Amino acid sequence: MKIVVGYVSVEGQTRRIAGEIAAHVENSGQAAVIMNIAEMPEYTLERPDRIILCSPIHAGRYPSAFVDFVHREAEWLNAVPSAFVSVTLSIISEDAEERAAARHYPQQLLAETGWKPKAIHDAAGALRFTEYDFFKRWMMKRISRAEGGPVDTARDHEFTDWPKLYGFVDAFLSGVA
Repeated sequence: MKIVVGYVSVEGQTRRIAGEIAAHVENSGQAAVIMNIAEMPEYTLERPDRIILCSPIHAGRYPSAFVDFVHREAEWLNAVPSAFVSVTLSIISEDAEERAAARHYPQQLLAETGWKPKAIHDAAGALRFTEYDFFKRWMMKRISRAEGGPVDTARDHEFTDWPKLYGFVDAFLSGVA
């Protein structure tokens, strides 16, 4: 089977998640092609057996490059078994309303674009304090503190649950998801 793993990344964690998914697919004996959707004007590869798309949520929205791609390619995406990995720190929030909102973001995207993936996974992202500028580091530290999260800005903090993500990918590839 050939699996396309497409992604858009803002701070790098979604790119890492897509890379891990592609590596996991290949370790399971399948072929994986990874593509940065933001750098592709349109999909031009041959039709894969399955596709997994990954995108982060920032300020309550998916990046416009991702939304534009899904709008443009919805008919094709619906013709191939597809899955969606939505990446946000809100999914691990202490606030139940924030977690509920994070679970609702994919539904809003699907309603807007007409894409109908077979499976959706909510993945937590990372706090990349070492890569933020002064203002963003200060802002993210305040948000993290309010959430009871880490405030050590000398290092990055990753929250992606890799075993859960790999289980999702395995279930999708086997047709269970």
